[in-house]
Amino acid sequence: MSTDKKAYPLRISAEVLDAVQRWADDELRSVNAQIEYLLRDALRKAGRVKAQSTHETPKPDSAR
Repeated sequence: MSTDKKAYPLRISAEVLDAVQRWADDELRSVNAQIEYLLRDALRKAGRVKAQSTHETPKPDSAR
């Protein structure tokens, strides 16, 4: 993936945003970084992007 970042407005329900915020807090990430992580992981699992980018730290399978 490109290292360029693009801004994108996102409409998201308060319930989903609260859950992502709690998850991000647990993983010491910002909400933005958590959303990007989740999207990248879903894209990787769907075979839409390469397995791992150079700036993403993989998690051990036991932590998932």
